[in-house]
Amino acid sequence: MPNIKSAKKRVLVNAAKAAQNKAQKSELKTDLKKFEAAVVGGDRSEADAAYKVAVKAVDRAAAKGLLHKNNAANKKSAMTLKLNKLA
Repeated sequence: MPNIKSAKKRVLVNAAKAAQNKAQKSELKTDLKKFEAAVVGGDRSEADAAYKVAVKAVDRAAAKGLLHKNNAANKKSAMTLKLNKLA
């Protein structure tokens, strides 16, 4: 355990930020799974709605630094291909 006041604060701030990151990553994964489920279900309108939510979540995660921009682009591209195959 740190002895210096600023180091103690860093520990607390890092723990809070880690919790936020974990929650946001979990939310992102949930949105991606909902899209996958809609695609597997074969319902185009449901998949379209889930796609919009998932793409927005991926963009938000990339903007916040949770995902690398290339990783975000890769995820969006893969989702678009899956959605287009559904048609």
